[in-house]
Amino acid sequence: MTNTTKSPGSLLAILALLSAIAPFAIDMYLPAFPQMMTDLDTSATSVQLTLTTFMLGLAVGQLVIGPLSDQFGRRRPLLLGTVVCLVASASCALAPTIEWLIALRFVQGFSGAAGVVLARAIITDIARGVQAAKMFSLMMTVGGIAPVLAPLVGSGVIHGFGWRGVFWVLAGLNLLMIIGAILLVKESLPPERRSAGGFRVLVSNAGQVLRNRHYLGFTLTFAFSMTAMFAYIAASPFVLQNIIGLGTTSYSLVFAAIALGLTITSVLSARVVPRVGPIRLTFIGVGTLLAGSAGLLLVITLGGTPAIPTLVLLFVTVSALGLILGNATALATAQVTKYAGTGSAMLGALQFTLAAVASPLVGVAGEQSAVPMAVTMVVASSIAALLLGTMTRGASMQPAEDGPEAL
Repeated sequence: MTNTTKSPGSLLAILALLSAIAPFAIDMYLPAFPQMMTDLDTSATSVQLTLTTFMLGLAVGQLVIGPLSDQFGRRRPLLLGTVVCLVASASCALAPTIEWLIALRFVQGFSGAAGVVLARAIITDIARGVQAAKMFSLMMTVGGIAPVLAPLVGSGVIHGFGWRGVFWVLAGLNLLMIIGAILLVKESLPPERRSAGGFRVLVSNAGQVLRNRHYLGFTLTFAFSMTAMFAYIAASPFVLQNIIGLGTTSYSLVFAAIALGLTITSVLSARVVPRVGPIRLTFIGVGTLLAGSAGLLLVITLGGTPAIPTLVLLFVTVSALGLILGNATALATAQVTKYAGTGSAMLGALQFTLAAVASPLVGVAGEQSAVPMAVTMVVASSIAALLLGTMTRGASMQPAEDGPEAL
C-alpha cells in the first residue's frame, strides 16, 4: 500500500472491524452478567472484573504493540495479534472458573489490541489533516455499528447457547478479521520510514510523544470522554435491568438504540468536518457530553432514576461522543505523525486504563443505585472539558514538525 490520502472502502471497513474487537468483546456479553454470576457462582464485582482485565489487556497490549510497529511495520504484528486473540476467545468459552475467565480476558484484550492500535496507525500512515479526521470518523461510523449489533446478537446467543456461546461467536469474528487482514491490509509503513530498533529508541520515541502538549491535550480529552462512556457501559446491565427494570431483550434493544445515536453523530461528523473543522466539532461534542452527564446526575439524584428522562439523557450523552472520538483521534495523531504507532498506542492505552478504573468505581453500590455511574460520567467529562480548553490552544491539523510543543 502506498502512502496516499485515498483509501479504498474495503480497507476502511476491515480496519473498522479490527478496531471493533473492543465493543464486540464488551457489549455482546453485558446482558449475560446476571447469568454469569449464577453459572460461575460468583459476585457482580467479580463478573465486572472480567471487563476490567479485558480493558487493562487492551491498554498494555497497545503500549507494547504500537511502538514495536514503528520498528517492524504494521502488518506482521497485526496478523500475529489477531491469531492469538482467536485462541484467547475460544479459551474464554471453555473457562471453568471465574478466575480463569478473568485471566483469559486479559490475554484476549492484550492480543486484540493489535487491531485497535494498528488500525489508527495505518490511517495516520496514509492520510493527513481533514482527510484523516474524515477517515477516522468514517471508520468509527462503521465500527459504531458494533455496539448497535453486539447486544442484540449477544442477547440472541445468550438465550440459545448461554454466555459461553458469546465467546465462540467472538472467535468466529476473529477468524473473519484474520482473513480480511490477510487479503486487504498491506504494509503501510515502508522500511525507510521505520524507527531504529532497541529499547532505548522505544523510550526516546515515547518521550518525544509525551512532551507534545497538543498531543497530550487531545489524547486526554479522548481518553476521559471514553471514560464517561465506559462508566455507562459497565453500569448499564445493572442500572437498566435491576434498577429501571428492563428484561434482557429490552435491555439489548435500548442499549442498541443508544449506541445508534453515536453512529448517527459519527456520520454527521464525517460529513461536516471539512466545513466546520475537527477542533470546533470536538469542543461542541465535549460541551454536550458534559451537559448531558450533569443533567443525568441531577435527574438521578432528585428523581430516583426515572426511566424516560434517564434513557433520553443517556442517549444525548453517548451521542455526543460521535463528535469527539474521530476528531480528537485525528487531532492527537496529527501532532506526532513521525511516531504514529507510539502515539496511537498511548492514546489507546490511556483510554482503556481509565476505562478499567471506571468499571469498579461504578460497581460500588451499582446493583442498587445509578449515582456512581452518573458521578463518574460527570467527573470524567469535566476533566475532558478542562484539558481540551487548556492544553490544546494554538493546535492545528498541520503542525510544523513532529517535535514537542513547549509545555
